[in-house]
Amino acid sequence: MNTETFEAIRFTADVVVTSTDGCVLLIERGWDPHAGQWALPGGHVDPGETSRAAAARELVEEAGVYATPQELVQVGTWDAPGRDPRGRYVTVAYQLAVISGTPVQAGDDAVNVRWWPLADLPPLAFDHADIIAAATAATT
Repeated sequence: MNTETFEAIRFTADVVVTSTDGCVLLIERGWDPHAGQWALPGGHVDPGETSRAAAARELVEEAGVYATPQELVQVGTWDAPGRDPRGRYVTVAYQLAVISGTPVQAGDDAVNVRWWPLADLPPLAFDHADIIAAATAATT
């Protein structure tokens, strides 16, 4: 008899948007987990959607920044158990470079959005500091 248990795994996508003047785009989360903390724009991949398409969609919904899925460069996959307090989440992270001064507007579950200097980031939700470090190392 098979007594294996299966872990529910949720699939998400995040985007590291960097500007030509050395800033990164962050959203302030509107609800738990980590309500009030800064994080990368991102969210769940919808049924029938690729992670790249989800990343582009979430970027518009949360920060008002438009990009085609093809403009997003894959940085990597983050799948460590415990990276999200809600359960097992696997995210694929993408990077997008934009010109400084690109306008942003909070929407969806973001209560605020702003550009932060990469050298002076606030404490970040989840493992987003690791994702930013990987994305910026890949572009330097």
